[in-house]
Amino acid sequence: MRWPYRIGVLLLAAALVAGMVIALRPHPLDVDVERVVRGPLDQTVVDDGRARVRERYTVSAPVAGTLARIELNEGDAVEPGAVLARLLPSPSPLLDPRSRQVAEQRLASSLDAHRQSAATLDRADAAAEQSQRDLARVEILAKTGSAPEAELEQAQADVRIREAERSSAHFSEKVAAHDIEQARAALERFSPGARPSEQFDVTCPVHGRVLHVLHKSEGVVEPGAPLLEVGDPEALELVVDVLSEDAVLIRREMPAHIVHWGGEKTLDARVRRIDPSAFTKTSALGVDEQRVNVVLDLEGDEQDWRALGDGFAVEAEITVWSQPEVIQAPTSALFREGEGWAVFVVDNGRAATRSVEVGHRGPLHSEITRGLAPGDVVIIHPGASVRNGVTVNHR
Repeated sequence: MRWPYRIGVLLLAAALVAGMVIALRPHPLDVDVERVVRGPLDQTVVDDGRARVRERYTVSAPVAGTLARIELNEGDAVEPGAVLARLLPSPSPLLDPRSRQVAEQRLASSLDAHRQSAATLDRADAAAEQSQRDLARVEILAKTGSAPEAELEQAQADVRIREAERSSAHFSEKVAAHDIEQARAALERFSPGARPSEQFDVTCPVHGRVLHVLHKSEGVVEPGAPLLEVGDPEALELVVDVLSEDAVLIRREMPAHIVHWGGEKTLDARVRRIDPSAFTKTSALGVDEQRVNVVLDLEGDEQDWRALGDGFAVEAEITVWSQPEVIQAPTSALFREGEGWAVFVVDNGRAATRSVEVGHRGPLHSEITRGLAPGDVVIIHPGASVRNGVTVNHR
């Protein structure tokens, strides 16, 4: 009976030792992986912005007086020449030498502004016509193959920009002419024979809608007091404030996509202008950042973005670089190794550190110029437990 007992004890001891070895042996780490692929890649600058009316005009009081209650509301349609507000003589003297001097200065300033806007309009007309002629020449050369496609696209972009500048110049000239009429009407109140009891009508300079009523209730106002803002809400542009280090990558005519604006479709837009100066803005974390305003023009069917209004929030993705075919890996797989970049590659069930060179970086994937090939499996979001040589298990 002793030998069976001894054999049983030995088998039990061997089982215990084997169990301890298995328990103490390191288990494979569960990791998330993704394959390196070759395909199209875009580098984008993503930031928040807002929509705004491209051309807006602040209607102000030409003379001092008592403002009658403004009956217009935000969103009301207005036409050129429509009465926006009425000024009545105030109990204090309305027609004094000081007020006449102010009215004369306002007229002189309006005349100067109109001459300047007229000169700007002439330059805009000339530039727009020249861009049309340049486009016609490039189109002829492009048909014969003498001009590259990029030159044709640049000529078309110049036409769009010059037409937008001409439209803005037309608006400014029209507003300046309206200011002259208002200034002359105000000055006539100081002419001999003028009846101070007459009310003064403040008229609308442009076609559009009331954007804001700045002085709704009746009350005494001084010359130059803002009363309303008017503009065309269908003529929208987008203003996106980006970090200054991102702004240096952006050029005119770069494409953009507008997302998270509330509509179902992603809107197409194009960069029209990058402001030449930056401003300081405090981030949500309390950090002062230097930011630059980038102005975008919406493209496509206006019905797609008709729901957008002045001041509405948007998110813009501006494409600053694009290639149809590059080797790319998930950006979340990259980590710093000294001064360079590295990834963990899964090789025969183990994690292996591999140095890589990174080119352009997109929001989700980055261009790999050296170190990886299509089909390689890399670990994404590697934690502190992932080390070189450790056994891993694909999730």
